[in-house]
Amino acid sequence: MLNIKKLFCSINKTLIIKGLDLKIKEGSIHLLMGPNGTGKSTLFFTITGKPNYKINKGNIFFKKKKINGLSPYEISKLGIYLTFQNPIEIDGIKIIKYLKYLRNIKYKKIYKFCKVLRIKKEYLNRYFNLGFSGGEKKKNEILQLLILKPKLILLDEIDSGLDIDTIKIIFKIINNYLKINKKSSLLIISHNTNIINYIKPNKIHIMHNGSIISSNGVQIIKKLEKFGYNYFLKKNN
Repeated sequence: MLNIKKLFCSINKTLIIKGLDLKIKEGSIHLLMGPNGTGKSTLFFTITGKPNYKINKGNIFFKKKKINGLSPYEISKLGIYLTFQNPIEIDGIKIIKYLKYLRNIKYKKIYKFCKVLRIKKEYLNRYFNLGFSGGEKKKNEILQLLILKPKLILLDEIDSGLDIDTIKIIFKIINNYLKINKKSSLLIISHNTNIINYIKPNKIHIMHNGSIISSNGVQIIKKLEKFGYNYFLKKNN
């Protein structure tokens, strides 16, 4: 589904992604971890075509289609969805109007999703994320996901700053979505090793200094909890 080959990317002439390779098959779950400032979010923004994120070298393929140079809108239309680590607030635009703009969907369906997310109907008449708590903003991100039905889901620290109940709700919905949409794939960034209690990744990647330095199964988590990231950094040197 997603195939990244020898990717180099810079922001304002500063090289951030340095020769990164990553391959994600249909229906698979991948977890991306690593110290702060290693380029994880930059990778997500590069995949989704954010302006000023320049690809210096390498290619990104989605379903065998090269997406280098496509606009965020074009990439989104292909079926790639990114949730933000810090979702933006938009004053003057009500959530319900925004959701209807995303996709021509019946109100009944939107209300059904709200019920699953434990969101009150009144929530939809509020301005987009304005004055929302962290948990409400993250639920809004998942609500959009359910409406758009993406093929590739990129979750940037969706679990960050959330209480345990909200984490359980969100991952229950994500797992259910992947169970129903068997060809959809997930790539998630997290700093929390306990995330494997909520989602079962097929592969876990450790990222450092703009590239992936280790990829394996859940045994990576055990090494990470015992030795920290230094174990992987020393092993790579």
